[in-house]
Amino acid sequence: MTGIGLPAAYWRVWWAAGVDAIGDGAFAAAVPLLAVAVTRDARLVSIVSAATYLPWLLLSLPAGALVDRRDRASLMWRAQAIQALIVAATAVLVASGRAGIPALAAAAFGLGACEVVFANAAQAILPDIVPKALLHKANGHQQAITAIGQQFVGPPLGSLLFTAAAALPLGLDAASFALSALLVSALPRCRSPRIEHPPIRTAVADGLRWLARHRLLRTLAILLAVNNFCSQLGNATLVLLATQTLHLSARGYGLLLAGAALGSLVGAVVNARLVARIGATGALITALGANVVIFAGIGLSPNAVVLAALLATNGFATTLWNIVTVSLRQRLVPADLLGRVNSVYKMLGWGLIPLGALAGGLAASLFGLRAPYPIAGALRGIALLAAMSTLIRAPRD
Repeated sequence: MTGIGLPAAYWRVWWAAGVDAIGDGAFAAAVPLLAVAVTRDARLVSIVSAATYLPWLLLSLPAGALVDRRDRASLMWRAQAIQALIVAATAVLVASGRAGIPALAAAAFGLGACEVVFANAAQAILPDIVPKALLHKANGHQQAITAIGQQFVGPPLGSLLFTAAAALPLGLDAASFALSALLVSALPRCRSPRIEHPPIRTAVADGLRWLARHRLLRTLAILLAVNNFCSQLGNATLVLLATQTLHLSARGYGLLLAGAALGSLVGAVVNARLVARIGATGALITALGANVVIFAGIGLSPNAVVLAALLATNGFATTLWNIVTVSLRQRLVPADLLGRVNSVYKMLGWGLIPLGALAGGLAASLFGLRAPYPIAGALRGIALLAAMSTLIRAPRD
């Protein structure tokens, strides 16, 4: 993997993403373990997961309008500074033994609200600093460092720190947010705000109309909504499947997540070349079809090794999807609308994640901890069949 041609400003964003991803990975491993330490009720555990993604449903549209009218680098570092404060406060609660499900859910919601702003700005800023011809490469690098930190290094580190003291992974995450904010704050201003702006309602409506008129991106947004709902339907109670059904320890759970990240890392390295070989349409259909089969298999996993292998394959397929769809939006959407269109896209795509988490908790409670994954796989298969004609016609259109 080479970074020839990518500017220095991009590498500052890349390093910030890497630092932040390690802390996020540690946090992602620690919070489910904290929730399980408080309760074994799958429905309550799923509430924490749902709270993380609820802001995408509630705040994504106004955040997109904000990204298109403010300096994107400033929005990124300010959001991460607030996240550092939230995680630090949560660490204090955990260390004092006062972090129950409501406190964890509140912290997850606060972090998610900041992430809505940060993620929208981070995707919108890349076309400002990277030539369009290099977007696939830039997104591939970004996916790689995110996978390394968020899934490969962070989870085992977080679970290891958790076994020493429950607050330690949260302290690491707070420090990573602060360092990442410092790196991003040194970026040059990428966009000068216009003197006059339309009202927020009008700005949001412009993004909605643009996406509604673009058949391919509209279809991909709906597919993302179904797929993310299904992913969270399965993953919301993954910690219970791993620790109760397959009897993994806290450290073993972190290693399981790291094994899953291996697929994401490999995908980030090779998927740009894979897209060049089989085309964007072939890559999308391959990724979506693989996810259907993988999710059905996860629910039948006889042991942790098989589960880790399936999660790794899922990571590869998901990274393939991400690189193609993010690059498509960055190439097709006008720069002055990118923040708003991204926000609509993500509201549709991520807004159903909280409902998926709650549905997963309910399904696990009613039918057993293995049931959510095959249910999710069947729903993903139906969605792929419904969208197939649009995906096949996209190159001709």
